[in-house]
Amino acid sequence: MHHHQNLGEAAAALSAIHPPPYESLVMYEPPKPSFIFKIPRVVPHQKSKFETDELFRRLSRESEVRYTGYRERSIDERRMRFVNDCRKGYAELSFVASGTNIQLYFNANHNPYTQDQECDFEKERGKVHLRSNFIMNGVCVRFRGWLDLERLDGVASLEYDEERALHENAQLCEQVANYNQRMVESKRIYAPQDEVPGRGPVGW
Repeated sequence: MHHHQNLGEAAAALSAIHPPPYESLVMYEPPKPSFIFKIPRVVPHQKSKFETDELFRRLSRESEVRYTGYRERSIDERRMRFVNDCRKGYAELSFVASGTNIQLYFNANHNPYTQDQECDFEKERGKVHLRSNFIMNGVCVRFRGWLDLERLDGVASLEYDEERALHENAQLCEQVANYNQRMVESKRIYAPQDEVPGRGPVGW
């Protein structure tokens, strides 16, 4: 027992006198610039993706949707909760054919584009008409449809949201430009100091 302790103490003493060579190298390692590039909210060519992507092509056609919240509860409770959720500004729905689940928001606290959103119980008796804007797979889209308040299903489709797409694309371009500018400045600041102004590389 004491033998192992003595060996450990001896190793620690030697390490203090003769530190491993890699430790001295770390001390002189120059700092590296680090940039965080936020993942873009949208893809560069949104409209093209919306028109050519198979999922968007299917969802752009009117098809059956269902309310998916509280599936373990009774139908009466689900009806009540669906209405309450809508009045609070959100709803969990699914496109039946593709199995695509979406979370809709039509409340100013969740999304700034309130002028294009809607939750209308008055438009048609026994139904609620919903409209909501969101970003799906990097594309700005608008959900438009209705659900029967008794059956908790209905018909809906997705549309390409041109106005919001332009807004998001402008932000994307600004984000990329800022990132590229930081990279250029980084290369200038951290370039190897092996050249002398007015001459070729040192050693020529």
